[in-house]
Amino acid sequence: MSISDLVRDIKNNSSNFINEKKFIKGKFSWQEGYGAFSYAHSQVENVYQYIANQEEHHKKKTFQEEYFDFLQRFEIEYNEKYLFEWID
Repeated sequence: MSISDLVRDIKNNSSNFINEKKFIKGKFSWQEGYGAFSYAHSQVENVYQYIANQEEHHKKKTFQEEYFDFLQRFEIEYNEKYLFEWID
């Protein structure tokens, strides 16, 4: 399965689930686009620990801050205005 098909399915299924359960007021939808980063198999334990401690980790650094760090670490060119749709 391609990453784009996987992300499409995850977004579709999770949007339907969130809307059916009415977890938020109004209709939930994902913004367009996605990012995917890969790691070597030797890093599986580090990735697992990152996911397991994500809630604590994001008390220190927001998702957006961390995403920008990933882009810089992986030397990915980007235009900030296309990355996040901010809700006021």
